[in-house]
Amino acid sequence: QVQLVESGGGLVQAGGSLRLSCAASRNINSISDVAWSRQAPGKQRELVAGIGLRGNKHYADSVKGRFTVSRDNTKLYLQMNELKPEDTAVYYCHGKYGTANIWGQGTQVTVSS
Repeated sequence: QVQLVESGGGLVQAGGSLRLSCAASRNINSISDVAWSRQAPGKQRELVAGIGLRGNKHYADSVKGRFTVSRDNTKLYLQMNELKPEDTAVYYCHGKYGTANIWGQGTQVTVSS
């Protein structure tokens, strides 16, 4: 069984930066479709950014130019710059291991105005 654990969330002022990390219990390259999603109170979960095994990246329009997703052999990262209050949410990393969809427990990001 593969587990994902996020870290790096916190409270930051608008315009600030945070870097989220997602550690996998196995080589992250054994997990396909790795991505970050977020869920704000009262809102639907939103796909924020993802990165394929070949390094191809995709972003939600709301974060393009501000967020950068990356990976190494052990972790998935999300560098978040120019944070806005509307970025406040619980951020989850997730992926697919075999046929199983796996999710981390989430990390809270709060951006104050």
